[in-house]
Amino acid sequence: MLSKPFLLTRMRAHLAMLAMMLTMSLTVVAFSQTGSQTGLNDSGTTNDSTSKAATKAVAKSAADELAKTIEALEERIRQLEARLARLDEPAKPANDNVAVAKAVEVAEIKKEIAAIQDDAKKNEGVLKFFRDVEVSGIVDGYYTYNNNKVDMFTQGRAFDVRHNAFSLQLAKLTLNKANSKDDPLGFRVDLGLGETVDRIISVSDSGRNDATKHVLQAYASYVAPIGSGLTVDFGKFYTPVGAEVIETKDNFNYTRGWLFAFGPYYHAGLRAKYAFNDKVALSGFLFNGWDNLFENNVGGNAGKTVGFQLGLTPTKKFALTQTYLAGPEAPLANVPDISAQDNWRHVADTVATVYVNDKLTLLGNFVFGSDGDNFGNRGKWSGGAAYFKYAFTNKLAFSPRFEVFNDKDGLRTGTAQTVKDITLTQEVKLVNNLITRFEYRRDFSNQKFFTNDAGIAKSNQNTFTFGVSYFFTNREP
Repeated sequence: MLSKPFLLTRMRAHLAMLAMMLTMSLTVVAFSQTGSQTGLNDSGTTNDSTSKAATKAVAKSAADELAKTIEALEERIRQLEARLARLDEPAKPANDNVAVAKAVEVAEIKKEIAAIQDDAKKNEGVLKFFRDVEVSGIVDGYYTYNNNKVDMFTQGRAFDVRHNAFSLQLAKLTLNKANSKDDPLGFRVDLGLGETVDRIISVSDSGRNDATKHVLQAYASYVAPIGSGLTVDFGKFYTPVGAEVIETKDNFNYTRGWLFAFGPYYHAGLRAKYAFNDKVALSGFLFNGWDNLFENNVGGNAGKTVGFQLGLTPTKKFALTQTYLAGPEAPLANVPDISAQDNWRHVADTVATVYVNDKLTLLGNFVFGSDGDNFGNRGKWSGGAAYFKYAFTNKLAFSPRFEVFNDKDGLRTGTAQTVKDITLTQEVKLVNNLITRFEYRRDFSNQKFFTNDAGIAKSNQNTFTFGVSYFFTNREP
C-alpha cells in the first residue's frame, strides 16, 4: 500500500522543483539578454535580432523543462486514477482487513490527486504573474574629462558630475504591469543605485538618505471605467516637466541640459490621465511638491503642488505637450508671517516634437518659472533648448543640442546669470540594447560661475564624455 507521507513528499518535491526552475528561468531571461518623449519611452525594448534569438532560446528551454515537469505530474495523476478504477471494480473482499486496507489506499490516492491539482493551481498563479509583468533594467556608466581640471565635480550637471573618473551613473531594475479597461490594476517599481540616485536625493528638501532613495519610482495604477478609461496612479513617479528624462538611453544626448538639471526630478502623490482620443490627452496632478517623497511644507506653507498636462498629437509627425505646476515650495524660512507671503512656485513647460522623416527628429523645450527666496522676494527664471537627432543608419546617429538658461535672480543655480551650452553627441549602437555615446559639450556663462582645480573662477568649461548604456527586457518588441 502506498504511504501517504511518501506520496505527498514526493509530489511536493516535484512542485518545488517546478517553482525553482520557473524562477531561475525567468531570472536568466531577464539578465542574459545581449541586448518618452522622443526616444523618450521607458520600455527598454529592443529590435536586435541577436538579443531576440538569445531570449527566445532561453525562454524555450525554460518552457520545455516546465512542460516536461507538468507532463510528469499529469502522468502521475493518470496512474493514480487508473489504480482508483481498479480498486473500484466490484470484488468480494477475502476478509474485512483487506476491505479496510483497500478503502485506506483509495482515500490516500484521492488526497494525493487533490494535492497535485491544488498545487498546480498555485503554480498557475505564479506563471500568470510573470506572464503579465515586464522585467527590464539598465546599466549606465561614463567617463568625463573637464578641461578646467576640477578637483572632482563638474558644475551645472545633473548626474554625470565626476571629472577624470570612470563612474556608474545608474543601475536600475524595473517591474511593470501594464493595465487597461479590461485589466484595470497595474503597478510599476523602479529600483536603482549609482550617482543618479545620490544626486536626486541631494536636491530633495527632505534630505533623506535612507533606503527609500533607491526607489526611483513606485506606484499603483488603476483604470477607472469612465469613458475610454481614466488612469489614476498613486505613489512616487518621475516629473512630467521637461523634454529630457532620468534614463540616458531615452535622451538624444548623454549629458542632461540646464533645463533638466535645475527642474524637478520626481514627485509623490496622485496623477490622473484621460485620453479623449489618439490626438488629445489631459492629465492632472496633486503632489507633495518638488523632489519630496514626504511633505516638507509646514505652518502656512502646508499646501500641495497642483498641475495639469495637455498632450496634443494632431498628426503623426507632430506632438505638443504643455505642462503647468504650482504650489507653496518657496523656502521662506526667515519670513515671520509665512502665510502672508506669496510663497508659491510656478513652472510652465512646453515640449514640441517634429518627426521630419525616418532619419531626422526635432525637439524643442521652453520653460518659464517663478519662485520666492528666504525673505519673501519674488524671482523668475526661463530657458529654451533645441535638440536635433539625425540617424544615418539604425546604428549611427548624430545629435546636437543648443540651450539657453536665464536664471536672472539666481533662484535655481545660486548665481544670477545667463548660461548656455552647445552639445555635440555621436551615438553608436553596437547592438540595439547597447548604446555608446561620444560627446563634446561647451558651457559658458555671462558670470564666472565655473571654477578650476586651483579655485579660479571662470566663465566657461569644456567637457568630453564617453558613455555606455546597456538595457534589457523580457518582452518582445
